[in-house]
Amino acid sequence: MRLSGLLMPTLREVPAEAEITSHRLMLRAGLIRKLAAGIYSYMPMGLRSLRKVEDIIREEMDRAGANEVLMSALLPAEAYQPSGRWDVFGPEMFRLRDRHDRDFCLGPTHEEIFTETVKNEVKSYKQLPLTLYQVGTKYRDERRPRFGVMRSREFIMKDAYSFDLDEKGLDESYKKMYEAYCRIFTRLGLKFTIVDADSGAMGGSGSQEFMVLSEVGEDIIAHCEACGYCANEEKAECIPDGKKFEANGKEIEKILTPDVHTIAQLTDFLGVPEYMFVKTIIYKADDKFVAVLVRGDREINEVKLQNLLGAGEVELAAPADVRAITKAEVGFAGPMNLGIEVYADNEIKNMHSFVTGANETGYHFVNVETGRDFEVTKYADLRQITNGDICPKCGKEINTFNGIEVGHIFKLGTKYSKALDLTFINEAGESVPVIMGCYGIGVNRCLAAVIEQHSDENGIIWPVSIAPYHVSVIPVNVNNQAQKELAEKIYNTLLENGIEAIIDDRDERPGVKFKDSELVGIPLRITVGKKAEENIVEYKIRGSEGFEEKTADDAIKAAIEYIKEGIKSI
Repeated sequence: MRLSGLLMPTLREVPAEAEITSHRLMLRAGLIRKLAAGIYSYMPMGLRSLRKVEDIIREEMDRAGANEVLMSALLPAEAYQPSGRWDVFGPEMFRLRDRHDRDFCLGPTHEEIFTETVKNEVKSYKQLPLTLYQVGTKYRDERRPRFGVMRSREFIMKDAYSFDLDEKGLDESYKKMYEAYCRIFTRLGLKFTIVDADSGAMGGSGSQEFMVLSEVGEDIIAHCEACGYCANEEKAECIPDGKKFEANGKEIEKILTPDVHTIAQLTDFLGVPEYMFVKTIIYKADDKFVAVLVRGDREINEVKLQNLLGAGEVELAAPADVRAITKAEVGFAGPMNLGIEVYADNEIKNMHSFVTGANETGYHFVNVETGRDFEVTKYADLRQITNGDICPKCGKEINTFNGIEVGHIFKLGTKYSKALDLTFINEAGESVPVIMGCYGIGVNRCLAAVIEQHSDENGIIWPVSIAPYHVSVIPVNVNNQAQKELAEKIYNTLLENGIEAIIDDRDERPGVKFKDSELVGIPLRITVGKKAEENIVEYKIRGSEGFEEKTADDAIKAAIEYIKEGIKSI
């Protein structure tokens, strides 16, 4: 490709809207352009890398024995109603009606669609096991799209679904996908870890996430170095830390706490540690309100709360609703006489003589006792795990770090096959439900995750496997005949050897060409300059210090070896 004919709209300034490295560089390198909040168009260079990510995914899925299909993104409501997810998805689902007033949606996920497809085509045990997959566009109306393509409203996903005779078969299919995912993310050049995860709206008996380690990751991973336990914060089990609370035998007492709204302010005002407080947080779960209690030094895990309540959506109650329920301003809520169900984290069981809000503006209660002063509807693990917590497996210390979810695999079991009546006739002639698994990869997110891990102050450093082009050939002066001829020779020889080369034939300053090459992350640069008549060029690997002088022939040979080694399958 000649750069003079390529749409590569690089930017020198950092876009104000971009918050993280991948978003900034994808915009600056001209890989994407924003169309609306959470919606992006891919420019030529970005699309080439995106397609290479897809190709690697397809190669490994095919290697694992999966069949590729392509389902519609426009889906009828009745496809989701038997499983109940037409309502469960809530406002994240893009909904619309056709001219005949029938309800449709833009597909957020395709479990039901694949289940219905197999139901119509598979009848006998002889047709199983079977794994189907697609690489297609999904739509979710994110409340707060952010970080470019990392959390967007339109995105490309590889989703696969396995169909087995029994649980043993599911275990085998799950293992194949697990191994395929490891190969995919390794080929993409990603440093990743695998964690136990919450199944969420997908349901099923168990799941694992593939997490890319990154400071900008929105997910928190809990890890124990002693035993290897690793889980997403949504799934990580929290063990009470064993702090001792002694009942002082005193009656509950209301005290004046003027202009004190936060735990930090209360700590200073009362002179007691944060863990002696119980926070009362009012939530709206679908169409009802509940109160949730955690220790003053803890935070509520809303996914755990949502799972406990079986709610489609959980959100903090609006200030007006809090005032209506507690009869006080926000910051003074307590668990007494609320008229709604009260759920408490397990740590509350062991607390005595603690402090909580008095449901009266400007007042708190001290010497509070659970059971005596208020009742709890149910205790459960409802808090976020933190650094230094107790490992639920071995009792040692937990460490937490940030990660980007790029893949998720689920053991669905019969959740969807029973709901949609997907059965097969076994050897005994009986009709039994198919056992299912589900396996997703965020394709766009993989691209962004690679950039987060492979970049520097000058731009992207693409792994060879997904670089838009492999080698950038740069004649310093396109008007110099010797430089032009040698650059053309190198460029054409690389193409003849199957190397995806690009020649910067623009009449631009050398500095502009070098900056663009580094910004877009081309793995190798061969610069043809003043020594062209001596057949000498500069050979530079992206991300390395300095360059080497080589003969043109040696540079070509080195480039071919470097690139072919980089794209070799594992």
